[in-house]
Amino acid sequence: MRDWKPGWALAYEMRRRRRRLLYRSIRARRQLTRVTHRPGLSRPDQILGFATLRNEIQRLPFYLAHYRALGVGHFLIVDNDSDDGTAQFLSEQTDVSLWSTRHSYKASRFGVDWLTWLQFRYGHGRWCLTADADEILVFPHMGARNLHDLTQWLDQRGASSFGAVMLDLYPKGRVGDAPYEPGTDPTQVLDWFDADNYSQTYNARYQHISVRGGVRERAFFADKPDHAPHLHKLPLVKWSRRYAYASSTHIALPRRLNHALDPDLRLPTGVLLHTKFLNSIIEKSAEEQQRQEHFTHPDRYGTYYTSLTANPVLWHEGSVRYEGQEQLEHLGLMTSGDWK
Repeated sequence: MRDWKPGWALAYEMRRRRRRLLYRSIRARRQLTRVTHRPGLSRPDQILGFATLRNEIQRLPFYLAHYRALGVGHFLIVDNDSDDGTAQFLSEQTDVSLWSTRHSYKASRFGVDWLTWLQFRYGHGRWCLTADADEILVFPHMGARNLHDLTQWLDQRGASSFGAVMLDLYPKGRVGDAPYEPGTDPTQVLDWFDADNYSQTYNARYQHISVRGGVRERAFFADKPDHAPHLHKLPLVKWSRRYAYASSTHIALPRRLNHALDPDLRLPTGVLLHTKFLNSIIEKSAEEQQRQEHFTHPDRYGTYYTSLTANPVLWHEGSVRYEGQEQLEHLGLMTSGDWK
């Protein structure tokens, strides 16, 4: 039987789902303990950065420096029971307000419930950037312009969201053998990517363009590409208390937010450089294979984690060396649209 509903019924279903997600996030606030609450958080002109993370002391120095340089004025971060010094490091940052929790990352919709509460509480009417510790946003004209320039242009166009494609970076040799010095640019170590094996499909239910492909599909899901991770994201949203992420940051409600990657709108789009394959991936994969906290369907990813703990080589003859955001625009992985 075909799964079809008239437009009004589907719109009603989406409203109900959005309200349920918001209710979940309001309840989830009880799982958070405030560690630090820095002054200046209420400044309306600030772009806010949001993240849930665990044991990311290796990535955090560059992550914070990168987003500060782009124009993020304050970070709201949930630490999920780190034991590597992450929480102490974050508590010492004067532009980071920190919450902690020992509750399940998976049960909180992979941290989204916690962040939705913080966005509900602090982000209303402000541009909010949500990016994992292993996601480095780049966009057209970056360097000459920052996030304030981008969001000002989006405001003028009446756009409330900014879309990006996640691009997995990897080293030329074995993933666990490339040394990385915390605080340095991870693209100096992870300097290769897959450039041309991406597919796009339109999902009418949520009115979004779904993107799959890249090295993870090629190396780990070639026989089951529909199990490969989704690569489309909405990292930057002018938040409202009525909004909610429905599936990580891949899909948002209301559905009009998902139009950010629609080429017909001629909006700029970006790329989230995914630094998952730093040398710490071997240890992290072994841990997550035991915890099973990172995926909705962990049974699909047993072989994936086993392959990663074997310290694979992801580079192949078709790999392209990363040279910067202009290269990504030339390859069609992001676009400036009408933002000139």
